[in-house]
Amino acid sequence: MTAINKDSSSKDIEFSTFYVGGALCGIDILNIQEINKNFEITKVPQASGYVEGILNLRGRIVTIIDLGKKLGLKPSTKEKDNRNIIVNSDDEHIGLLVDSISDVVQAQKNDIEPAPSNIGGVKGKFFQGVLKTEAQLIGILDIDEVLKE
Repeated sequence: MTAINKDSSSKDIEFSTFYVGGALCGIDILNIQEINKNFEITKVPQASGYVEGILNLRGRIVTIIDLGKKLGLKPSTKEKDNRNIIVNSDDEHIGLLVDSISDVVQAQKNDIEPAPSNIGGVKGKFFQGVLKTEAQLIGILDIDEVLKE
């Protein structure tokens, strides 16, 4: 009988991956409440440049952030593939507007390499690390850092 390795560094993590500004990024699925395509967004006067506005999600007000603008990439264009990734931060719902959704990728914690200080022109502080797959690199977002300001 083989022993089960309970080392936390080899624990499986699932990442929801998505494209924003041409970059492939991922977020731990445990941080995601839902993914939707509700774009009935109300503009908020004098909001930060990366804030698209707010929307009503089943009675809860959700602030929508254009993740491309926030990361210093190309802003999201309103296309049929756009989605809002709804995350919960400090008991507030935040929607991250992304260009399109990709796959769910499973990895182990020790597969994630430290993020370089600059990933394709993006400030490295927004990333926990980089996950290499056979076909591509996935920038793993530090959702707390992205939503800090």
